Amino acid sequence: MKLVWERQEATVREVYEDLLQRRRIAYTTVMTMMNVLERKGHLRKRAEGRSFVYRSVRPRRQVVRAMVKDFLDRVFGGSAEPLLVHLLEDKQLSERDLEAVARRIRKGR
Repeated sequence: MKLVWERQEATVREVYEDLLQRRRIAYTTVMTMMNVLERKGHLRKRAEGRSFVYRSVRPRRQVVRAMVKDFLDRVFGGSAEPLLVHLLEDKQLSERDLEAVARRIRKGR
């Protein structure tokens, strides 16, 4: 999704080539993920020659919110507390992150 947002529109090949610069990945994996994102309503595709061009249907914030909710539901039974505990215990949150979270909590969403 990040690469599609950056490009505005992208083919599977373009996303694949961008990802390949960062890590090894199979073309079919990228194609499958983009099709899954389309089925979930995050991407829309149109035919252009022999390829499909994908674009984001929803704003980034809305998609991220839906993905995080889906992750919390599947992995943590819908509760954010175990995720936060995990991040704290594994020291994945910097002091700056912790301060920002504390401010958000005090502010009340």
